Amino acid sequence: MSSAHTGQRLALMGIVVNAVLAVVKITAGVFGNAYALIADGVESILDIGGSIIIWGGLKLANKPPDESHPYGHGKAEPIAAALVALVVLAAAGLLAVESLREIAKPHHAPAPFTLAVLIGVVVVKEGLFRFIRRHKGESTALEVDAWHHRADALTSGAAFLGISVALIGGPGYESADDYAALLACGLIAYNGVRLLIPSLQEVMDKAPPRELRQEVRRVAAAVPQVEAIDKCFVRKMGYDYYVDIHVKVRGDLTVTEGHAIAHAVKDHLQAANPAIRDALVHIEPA
Repeated sequence: MSSAHTGQRLALMGIVVNAVLAVVKITAGVFGNAYALIADGVESILDIGGSIIIWGGLKLANKPPDESHPYGHGKAEPIAAALVALVVLAAAGLLAVESLREIAKPHHAPAPFTLAVLIGVVVVKEGLFRFIRRHKGESTALEVDAWHHRADALTSGAAFLGISVALIGGPGYESADDYAALLACGLIAYNGVRLLIPSLQEVMDKAPPRELRQEVRRVAAAVPQVEAIDKCFVRKMGYDYYVDIHVKVRGDLTVTEGHAIAHAVKDHLQAANPAIRDALVHIEPA
């Protein structure tokens, strides 16, 4: 199965898990009088929307190049990731406002059973985070989706802390879970910014890791009759990389010989790294 199809399956897995957890958390929060748990459930609903955006972005990014998009549709992936990060930031702001309102309201302490629910949520979400990161490959969108699950585990942990304080502290500490929800909003906002930056960098064609660029130069330089490497640019498009490279050859070679060397460089690069979708090789006299 291709990396793109694997990514779509991972995104769908996130949708299903978040749907189940949203129902469990909101139900437990309403009956257990725990606003932190309700806020956590609302965040899970937003996670569903985020996973749907990720799934759609991965599906679009997997479309082959066409006349309007000769480089393919790979940019749909980081754009989807950026949209999810913006949704996370918006959710953090809205939940923070609602948390402040709840703090000002008198209410009863949360029910003890809500702690068991939160423990289960943390275990499931942390497991999902680790599973997706292990299988995400080079996908920026899945990296965002994975950290979205980690953020949910952190917010659930904050809710657990707040409810524990409310139960142990007794009268006067009923709002501890609301303060925990406020803390969770801060964690959500932090992760939103953390996820937005790399997504925007990929949209702007930030250079991939230095190790990859050095590997491209090394492989190209090892091709017979290549004298030296001049310029080398690599950009990421979804799961794939596109290379623009200038190689130097002897100036007395014929156009046909130079053309053959250019093809050899491209073939060697793609053989060395299957993620290189295409390579534009410019021949220069040494």
